[in-house]
Parts: sequence; structure tokens; C-alpha cells
Amino acid sequence: MKPKKPSKRRPLTFYRREFQAMGTPCEIQLFAISAAAAGAAADAAIADVRRLEARYSRYRDDSFLSEINRSAALGGSIAVDDETASLLDYALTCYEQSEGLFDVTSGILRRAWKFDAGRLPEPAMLAALLEKVGWHRLCWRRPELTFSVAGMEIDFGGVVKEYAADCAATICRKHGVQRGVVNLGGDIRVIGPRGDGSPWRVGIRDPRRQGGLLDTLNLYEGAVASSGDYERCMVIDQVRYGHILNPKTGWPVRHLAAVTVVGDFCVVAGSASTIAMLKEGDGVEWLEQLNLPHLWVDVAGRGGGSLFGPDEPAAQGAGSPR
Repeated sequence: MKPKKPSKRRPLTFYRREFQAMGTPCEIQLFAISAAAAGAAADAAIADVRRLEARYSRYRDDSFLSEINRSAALGGSIAVDDETASLLDYALTCYEQSEGLFDVTSGILRRAWKFDAGRLPEPAMLAALLEKVGWHRLCWRRPELTFSVAGMEIDFGGVVKEYAADCAATICRKHGVQRGVVNLGGDIRVIGPRGDGSPWRVGIRDPRRQGGLLDTLNLYEGAVASSGDYERCMVIDQVRYGHILNPKTGWPVRHLAAVTVVGDFCVVAGSASTIAMLKEGDGVEWLEQLNLPHLWVDVAGRGGGSLFGPDEPAAQGAGSPR
């Protein structure tokens, strides 16, 4: 659908806000009828991002996620609210579609993997943690979540930031802003085209070249998210170990180096890119069957996929939306 051109009688004002949230640099860029209107929308969107961070951060003792995990530590049960229930429902869908590879109980494996220490985990510790990993060890009957094994954990790290980007975009629209982009540390949700009707240009990071781009794409709306072995990793004996861990083995995936997916929602693009990474040798075929625009690079430097339709050439430009 061809985007509407802004009214000539009411030229739109460009507004940009940078902020820190969820452990990463973030920004919102908006075109609105005034700086005040854009600022009000950005304020509301950022407040909601921070609300979600406070609610689902595993680093905060006062978060609801920490309350859930205190019940998990005892092998107990807890009733959750509708928003958390929806996140759990989505996590279950991802678990089923990934054949058990996308698992929000697997965050506990980080205890064994200390990427800043530069050493491999102790096998006994990893084996013990794996006994506490697995959605099949949960009993989820909305709104009650029960843990059958004491010492388990839930970690929404693979879902919440992307969900927050989608929520921020929705809030901006509710404030009357129809053109802009939300970027939460590379998880990007486009609200609508730029003020002149042109698309936002988004650069796709090269996983092996600092500051390098694999490609760029034009987005009028929708979302783009990437997963890769470059965010947190270590190299031992010339072998790269990334932070995306297979919940069945406890070891990092080692087939794909990076995956980017474009979708209607950031939470879908983000989970799809992560599932493809987790599927390793089957990830490319799974992406093709998913029928969403995507791009992938494996650890040997081979790449494939397509982010563009036949009538949409790649734009040249920056590595962040502009």
C-alpha cells in the first residue's frame, strides 16, 4: 500500500530522543505536527519501555520476574497478570515451533558460561543446570505457573525488548504520531515512513567486521531484528563461542553467525531470528519455510536470503535508521 503524503498545510517537525534502557542505547525518531506533540509521544513510549524493564528485569530484586523466580527456586506456583500470561503464551508458541529450542527456562545456563572470564564451563556444573532447564518441567495453566523442579528460572530476555519496541510504536500512534521509528538496541519497529513519505533506511550489521554492513533495506512500516554470535562471545583455541545456547546441550550454537528477519512485529522478527540461530544446520531451511524477508551468514562467511522484493532495491546508507 502506497504511504500517504503528509499535508502541505501542516509540515511535520522532526524529533529525536536518545535514551538508555534494557542495558543498551536506544532512540526514538518521530515526525509530528509539533515538537511538543512528538515529545509527549516519546515521553509516554519511553516510560512504557522503562516500565517493562522494571517489571521483567532479572537484575532487579523488585521486578515481577524476580518474584516469579523466587517461586521457581522453591518449586512453587505463582499467579500472573494478563500481560505476563500473554508473554508466557507467546514463549510456549516459540517453544513448540522451535521443537524445544527457544526455551525461556534456559537463561539459567548463563551461570556456567562466563564470557568475560574466557574459559569454558565445568561439565559437572553444566550438567546440573541442564536438569533445571525445559518448558516440559513447567505446568502453565493461565493464570497459574507451576515449577515442578526447584531451582528453575524464567528469563524473558529473548522476548521483552522486542515486545517493548512494539508497545512503544503503538503508544506513539495513540498519541497521534504516525511517522517514526523506535530502535531499542537494534530491535527496530517502524511506526510509519519519514515526514516526506520516504522509507527509513536500516543497515544490517556484518557479524565479522566492526562497523561493517552486510546490506541495507528500506522500511515504510514493520520491524526488523537480528540475532548473532557477536554480541557476547569468546574465542578459545580459535573457536568462537557465542551467547546463544542450545537448551538441550547447554553449548553455544556454531553454524550461523547472524540472522536478520523482517516482519510486521518486532517480537516476531526477534524470536524468528533467534530460532533460526538455534536450529543451526536446519536454520536456513526453516527461514525459507517461514516466508518472511531474511538474511543470514554462517560461520564460514557464506550468506543468503533476501530482504527485498523484486521491485524494492536496496538503499545505500547508515547502519541505524535514518
